[in-house]
Amino acid sequence: MHVLPKMTALSVLMAVLPVQAADLIKAWTSSTVYTGGQQAHYQNQIYKAKWWTQNNLPTAANSPWTLVGACDSRCDTGGGTGGTTPPKTGPQPKPGGGYTLLQSEVDATEAQLTASPLFALTRANIATRANSEVEAIVPGRSSNPENVRRVERLLPASQWAQHFGMANAAYSYGKFLQAVGRFSGFCRDFTDGRDPDAICRKALATMFAHFTQETGAHDRNSSIEEWRQGLYFVKEAGCSDNDTSCGYNSECSMAGWQTEIWPCGKDAQGRFKKYYGRGAKQLSYHYNYGPFSQAMYGDAKVLLNNPELVADTWLNLASAVFFMMYPASPKPSMWSVLDGSWVPNSSDASRGISPGFGATTNIINGGIECGHGYEKPQSLNRMAYYQRHAAQLGVPINAAEQLGCKDQKPFDVSGAGALNIYWEMDWAYYPNNPEGKAFACKLVGYQTAYSALQKGDYAKCVQKYFNVELVK
Repeated sequence: MHVLPKMTALSVLMAVLPVQAADLIKAWTSSTVYTGGQQAHYQNQIYKAKWWTQNNLPTAANSPWTLVGACDSRCDTGGGTGGTTPPKTGPQPKPGGGYTLLQSEVDATEAQLTASPLFALTRANIATRANSEVEAIVPGRSSNPENVRRVERLLPASQWAQHFGMANAAYSYGKFLQAVGRFSGFCRDFTDGRDPDAICRKALATMFAHFTQETGAHDRNSSIEEWRQGLYFVKEAGCSDNDTSCGYNSECSMAGWQTEIWPCGKDAQGRFKKYYGRGAKQLSYHYNYGPFSQAMYGDAKVLLNNPELVADTWLNLASAVFFMMYPASPKPSMWSVLDGSWVPNSSDASRGISPGFGATTNIINGGIECGHGYEKPQSLNRMAYYQRHAAQLGVPINAAEQLGCKDQKPFDVSGAGALNIYWEMDWAYYPNNPEGKAFACKLVGYQTAYSALQKGDYAKCVQKYFNVELVK
């Protein structure tokens, strides 16, 4: 009978004892300084440092490290009990190039960067319902959304006809209710004491005044008063799909991110679609059709391939509600001006901008109509139309309200409504990350391919610029 040597028996005993915390090999991190002889595990392998090193990935090809072997029970994965699962936090190199990042990490970074009260308010303003719910909305339906029922109560079908005595049949009352229903933030309730009915009436009067200027017949010889001639044009006068003289698609053949993100559709003859003015907002150019389509369908290509939907469906009015609810930074949204959530700061005041109808004109067409020291004819039209629509809706106009914009300068980045709403690559150097890269995007005020108001765009930005694959 053989008796095991004393040391061998001790070794067997030690093999069945749990690994002590002091003996565990920690996961490699980019911020830790390692000296010669220290060990770390990375991607299920144990490495030993040859000399002082920091932020050098432990791989066989990396000279500061020597491969010891595969991970065993000494590898600490964070709980102190050992194991072989490699850490997943932070950028992880992939075989063949690129990195992986946890989806949860990316989502957390996006949430942190957009955590301001102004972002929260903007999201509430632009909140939408599913198109299937919208298309079920019909006048008088008891289960219509609450904001739709408010509009029906304040503006019955008969009064819609009063406001728009020359409207094209494409602009029906039913389509208007559907447009309202799509945006749950429009004419919504408030919990802070503001009067939702009063705000809704003012929003309708403001919207209708701009409708009248943008799409009105402007026929002073008609028996129908000019303020009632809005929504006459569905498509831009003088433009058609077969008219080669009515541009609006010359940008479609240009290389760049805009045509990559918003690719122009083509007709049966292979010609680019025409993105001339359509609908109550007279939506124009592919770089406006694309974002509107993204907001309505989650897919920019729907309206780029079918721009006629902006004229022929409830989108002809939804495009105008979209424009009222969305900010075009550094401008606030028109809705924020009307509901009182936009409060001008000292920069706005120095530029002559105060709450009122004039500020909404500045938002719509300030570069042409505002800041000239006298009211341009278009601005005078809007003011007159607003006063008549407001009277019809029972909206009181305070004598101090600034109806025009002759003394208003453009909104700027120091104003209270300025909100960086686009994602751009973060170019900063991060010494604790591989290659010193950020593996993150930052908020900017200029337009890019990625909107902070569009779900999923932050992740797309990170993936685009850092060759990243997102994992669960």
